[in-house]
Amino acid sequence: MNDFLKLQGVRKMFGNSCVLDNVDLQIREGELVTLLGPSGCGKSTLLRCIAGLSELDGGSISLANKDLGKQPPRLREVGMVFQSYALFPNLTAGQNVEYGMKMRGLSKEARRRRCEELLALVDLEDKRDVYPQSLSGGQQQRVALARSLAVQPKVLLLDEPLSALDAKIRKNLRAEIRDIQKRLNMTTLFVTHDQEEALTVSDRICIMNKGRIVQEGTPESLYTEPRTEFIARFMGSYNVLTRPEVMALFGGIDSSAESFAIRPESVVLFNGRTVHQEDINGKTLVEGTIHSVSVLGNIIRCAVDTAGIRLTVDLLNDGCWLRVEEREKVTLALDPAQLLHLEREGA
Repeated sequence: MNDFLKLQGVRKMFGNSCVLDNVDLQIREGELVTLLGPSGCGKSTLLRCIAGLSELDGGSISLANKDLGKQPPRLREVGMVFQSYALFPNLTAGQNVEYGMKMRGLSKEARRRRCEELLALVDLEDKRDVYPQSLSGGQQQRVALARSLAVQPKVLLLDEPLSALDAKIRKNLRAEIRDIQKRLNMTTLFVTHDQEEALTVSDRICIMNKGRIVQEGTPESLYTEPRTEFIARFMGSYNVLTRPEVMALFGGIDSSAESFAIRPESVVLFNGRTVHQEDINGKTLVEGTIHSVSVLGNIIRCAVDTAGIRLTVDLLNDGCWLRVEEREKVTLALDPAQLLHLEREGA
């Protein structure tokens, strides 16, 4: 499958500040790629450059082998959904969806048919004549999505489209967006700072930091194989350890790395029962004390102090987990094979 959207050496300056620093990115047709990173890393600016809302200071962007260059936004065949929805308050949901088609000269009947199809796609057939202020946040976001799809773009850009919604609506709507994207085989670039969101919806994730893509891969590979301390910390609740801390926990390590990481679910916790040999084969045992216990839905997260180090340990909340309390003495089993050896930042 050939690269459909291609960015080469993209640079963007705001005054003396380099917001995008030689970004290279290739997206295949029908692929959903997520730009994930902290606020201010350049994610939204990159979308604006693709859409033609911000001019490049260097590099090139092509879509279906066509150089976008100096083309105005209306000729780029790109649809964009903003974080703020940006619906016209004086137009109904249907009129909002039809707006772009009207500007392109489609007939009234063609606009009506396309509008009905899209409102059905986002499950809002009965809201055609309703104004935005009478719609919920999730419904407004669906109208914004339908409006972007109405002009049949070759690429859909989603700029943190769910950040203003509450948790339950976010989860439902992100699943719907993914379903629609797959059904339409729509090439999509999705921006978020939410790791769970990125892991859920993406074919591929590109992690950005300080204007650069620092690692990219499938959701599984990025979660299990972060290359640097920044990525390990950003991708979840990894325990990031210095070399002296690893020496204190494991007694030694055959590596030249200066920082390491181990996932919280990879640490086995025992309390109040005999430790069976099969549980500890090849593992290092250390004694610790529970500092805190937090219930995170299906996960019980414990902070455990051991050897002067505070480790995060995740237990599955399946009704069978060992009951632990603050200040309780516990044993941890650490598997050296689960210890990730991190690269130096920028290496």
